[in-house]
Amino acid sequence: MLVFLVAVAGIFGALIGSFLNVVIYRVPAKKSIVSPPSACGSCGARIRPWDNVPVVSWFVLRGRCRDCGARISWRYPAVELGTAVFFGGVVLWAGSTFEWVVSASSTNGIIGSTNGIYGSTNGIVGSTSEMAGIVVLAVGLLYFAAISVALAMIDIDTHTLPNKIVLPAYIVGGVLLTASALLLGEPERLLGGLIGGAALFALYLLLAIIYPGGMGLGDVKLAGVLGMYLGWLGWGELFVGAFGAFLLGGVFGVALLLGRKVGRKSSIPFGPWMLAGAWVGIFAGDALAGGYLGLFGLV
Repeated sequence: MLVFLVAVAGIFGALIGSFLNVVIYRVPAKKSIVSPPSACGSCGARIRPWDNVPVVSWFVLRGRCRDCGARISWRYPAVELGTAVFFGGVVLWAGSTFEWVVSASSTNGIIGSTNGIYGSTNGIVGSTSEMAGIVVLAVGLLYFAAISVALAMIDIDTHTLPNKIVLPAYIVGGVLLTASALLLGEPERLLGGLIGGAALFALYLLLAIIYPGGMGLGDVKLAGVLGMYLGWLGWGELFVGAFGAFLLGGVFGVALLLGRKVGRKSSIPFGPWMLAGAWVGIFAGDALAGGYLGLFGLV
């Protein structure tokens, strides 16, 4: 069952990745993401449905427009494939963490928790409500994965994190996380989400005030979303996710300096590293935090 769910998530992710390519190009340009239909950037010919199959069409067309032969950037299939892998990874993580077992003959699912995220003492959840809570959480994480891809690519291209993507994430993510917490019977997770969101927002706001050239308001607004997700999941996820952004971004910046790709005053988008750090926190924050504290005999 888990293999099937991962495969379905991957296919769905590829389709979402195709849409994200539109978002990545049109949102910064302040264009509609709905109309007009996708077309070749060189000749303006509309892309035929059979030429718009994620990943596959690019290889079939050998990376060129069917009408004018203009090159189509490799980044289009890369975003589609990357989103497919991302979505599959999220479902695999969720399935491995909660050991999803769905009975075809029963309305109740059996979910075994390996990290106690919803307080199960014996690893078995037979409640339809709790099963729904896990599904809602997975949907929330897939939504977060989708906007992570879009925001990272847009920040790389334009050094901006558009409000049109960041601000709705507070509402969509907040609603999904709230519903999940209530369905799981763990409303206390909402407090963790509020504390995490407020803490990261305040931290980045302070950094933006102290060093406005290195931290923008887009980063500040995104930080609140990341903190909301990480705090909801747990303190280990929050601390690892927050620290991971600075560690990954710092290592990348030093590597660019040593390679003389940038100068000391060059501007490097930090949004992708904030998002990467957050996902390290989501996937491995609890284990990394536990291992670190274990070195000092604190757990």
